[in-house]
This record gives sequence, structure tokens and C-alpha cells, in this order.
Amino acid sequence: MTGCALVTGAAGGIGRATCLELAGQGWRVAACDLDGAEGTAAAVRDAGGEALSLAFDVRDAEAARDAHRRAEAGLGAVGAVVANAGVADRLARAARIEPEAWRGEVEVNLTGAFLSLQPALAGMRDRGGGRVVAISSTAATDGLAGQVAYSAAKAGLLGMVRTLALELAPAGVTVNAVLPGMVATEKVEAMPAEVRDRARARVPLGRFADPAEVASVVAFLCSEAAAYLTGAWIPVDGGIGLSNLTLGREE
Repeated sequence: MTGCALVTGAAGGIGRATCLELAGQGWRVAACDLDGAEGTAAAVRDAGGEALSLAFDVRDAEAARDAHRRAEAGLGAVGAVVANAGVADRLARAARIEPEAWRGEVEVNLTGAFLSLQPALAGMRDRGGGRVVAISSTAATDGLAGQVAYSAAKAGLLGMVRTLALELAPAGVTVNAVLPGMVATEKVEAMPAEVRDRARARVPLGRFADPAEVASVVAFLCSEAAAYLTGAWIPVDGGIGLSNLTLGREE
């Protein structure tokens, strides 16, 4: 399955890697972000793909609709949307988080995800096919102390995915979620070494994911090979969601 794939949060990290991976599979890519997406679009074109960059705020419903119109005018009907844009900027325990911090993270991570994909749904249904992938987080299922708004918003994506999967299945449109764990994005690599070391020690595979490893799962979900997979939540977390409890002796 190919066509135009619209990817939000495309300036770097998972979004940039996803654009490159989808382009390698033949998709024409609309790389979207508040700013910085042109570098991703240029990288796609340098690799032989077709891409354009679009700047818009996922919290703005009209801006999202306009971005979809521009994507379709430049690259054809949007056949896949990857709702990747997100923020995780506020560290605060639940008892102390300010209401504006709560609203800010929910508006981007949950409402923004929905608004960024909603304009594609009617066209996918009418054409009888399409792919939607929401980038959630292991925080949605495991929790993340100090990031209650982020965790709640990412959990909300899972309910959204299941509902959309039910609504769109009769039209052959699949809707799935990918739940990354610790990924070696620019922001993660900029964290203090002590924090990164502590987080890495919790990952059974002993390392962070490369963004391309997450992108490859996203691209699979957008492919024909995943045509019978919908409503799924797929962790890409190096085993961090597994319990390390043992009742035997430590080896």
C-alpha cells in the first residue's frame, strides 16, 4: 500500500525516521511539524523519495484541515496518517501539577493527535482503505511517575485507537498504536548522563531503541502486510514493560 502519508512531529526523532522509512517503501511523504520539517522532507528527497514539508500546530483544527488539503494538492490523497507529534516537558508529581501544565500536555498529546488525523478519515472511508497509526507510549499502560498528564494523554490514545478501529473496519481502514519505550531521540540524548544510565538499567535489552527501530514497526502497520491487523497496541520497548520480579534466587 502506498500513496501520500502524512506524519506529524516530523522534524526529528521518531517522526523523521518514520518519514524516511515510509518513503523507502514507496510512500509520498508530507512531513509536518511546528517548524523544522523541511530538513526531513529534504532528506527524503535526497534519498530519492517524494516529499513536502508542512508547518502547523496540531492543536488547531482548521490548521490541520488546511495541512491535509495542501498534502493532497501536492502529493495526492492521504492514505496514511502517523500521529506522532507530542510533548513531555513537564515533570511534576500529580499533587503539584498546575492545571495549565495538565491541559497543555493533553491538548498536544491527545487532542492534537485526533485533530491531526481526523481530516483523513472521511476520504479513507470513501476510498475503501487507509492506515492510521498513533504513537502512544509505554507510559500509557505502565504509568510514569512525575508525568501524570503525559501518561493520561497517551493512555487516551489507546481508547481512541480502539474506537476508530471499530468505526473504520467496515471500510478496510486499519487503526493501530505503537508504544515506544526509551528511544535515543535528540531530547533523550540531551538528558543528564546519570538519568540516561538509570533509565537504561531498567531496560531488559540493555539499551535504548534507535528511532529507526520504531519507524520500521510504524511502516509495517502502514503496509499491505498489516491489512488484517487493527485495534492493536504494539510495544517497542526493549522489554521495559515486563516485570522483573523473581521468587527464586538472583543469579
